[in-house]
Amino acid sequence: MAKLTLKDIDLKDKSVLVRADFNVPQDDKLNITDDTRIRATLPTLKYILENGAKKIILMSHLGRPEGKVVAKYSLKPVSVKLSELLKEPVLALDECVGDKIKEGIAAAKEKVVLLENLRFHSEEEANSADFARQLASLGDVFVNDAFGTAHRAHASTEGVTHYLKSAAGFLLDKEIRYLGSAVEDPKKPFMVILGGAKVSDKIGVIEHLLPKCDAIIIGGGMAYTFLKAQGKQIGNSKLEKDKVELAKSILDKAVSLKKEILLPQDHLVVDKIDPQAATEIVDDIPEGKIAVDIGPKTISAFSQKLKDAKTIVWNGPMGIFEMDAFSNGTRQLAESISTIGATTIIGGGDTAAAIAKFKLEDKMTHISTGGGASLEFLEGKALPGIAALTDK
Repeated sequence: MAKLTLKDIDLKDKSVLVRADFNVPQDDKLNITDDTRIRATLPTLKYILENGAKKIILMSHLGRPEGKVVAKYSLKPVSVKLSELLKEPVLALDECVGDKIKEGIAAAKEKVVLLENLRFHSEEEANSADFARQLASLGDVFVNDAFGTAHRAHASTEGVTHYLKSAAGFLLDKEIRYLGSAVEDPKKPFMVILGGAKVSDKIGVIEHLLPKCDAIIIGGGMAYTFLKAQGKQIGNSKLEKDKVELAKSILDKAVSLKKEILLPQDHLVVDKIDPQAATEIVDDIPEGKIAVDIGPKTISAFSQKLKDAKTIVWNGPMGIFEMDAFSNGTRQLAESISTIGATTIIGGGDTAAAIAKFKLEDKMTHISTGGGASLEFLEGKALPGIAALTDK
């Protein structure tokens, strides 16, 4: 069922309650070290202001304060950065519900108001109806633009929709369109790249996408559980012992569905995980060695397989890309994909961080802003924050 989007609602003279995802990284001095998520909401906020809204009341969480007020998780630094990027004064309030907040919003000369961290209240994550009602009372309509929390049924994502007409902001709508079309109606050949540490994180994605895609490429730490399932030697590489049988059954299922699963053929190995460690390339991983990246033969085979793709979904790096010495596989694969001309959809989290590290963001069709949310979407799950929006 299609959901209302920002362009479907009348904003004139309305107070618009907006759930944004301002859960941004900060250094010890509370300087924001990556403002990607703030920038991602700007088109929505500008559109609301340009279309005659009376006020924007912004709400977000930051970090995990566990329902208590924790100074380092205050959204005040976000208000400063947002004001600078939006070129519009932003009033930061020191609470998110209550009469004082209502008065503060009513008296504010600023058109944009940012409530304090929602998770300073345990009622937010508990999806308390009373807390949701208090938040909803601050606006006339609700716009959700926080894809990163769309997989959580919280008061500010699901709860408020019971009290206000609710629409998807531009960012959320873009995520629904790209991830939705990748899962439901991809242009073929459709290739899926999965990496990261654990098979267990990606089981749902594999099971949902295996019948839909043409091939799955598996790298990163999770590949070694699959190689173990094939009877290969993996030395001291990452292994989920309790998932070997499952990996075997996934490989068998791929054969019965006539789908290809590609695994690494060679590996960059070390004695210990340390950026200064001596490295070597091997086909078979010897005892005592740890694989930390895919090798050149694998990079070539994976790139070759992908060159005819029309749709690529990638979730999870090929190695420990955070360490430059072990980042080559992820980087070369990213560079290779950036030249293909396919629709390239990058899952959030580590994969998005890797694409940013290699400065290839503008070469990808869509980079998801939500790690956990994009995984659940690719598993075919209904996300509560999207399901709760008003139907068209």
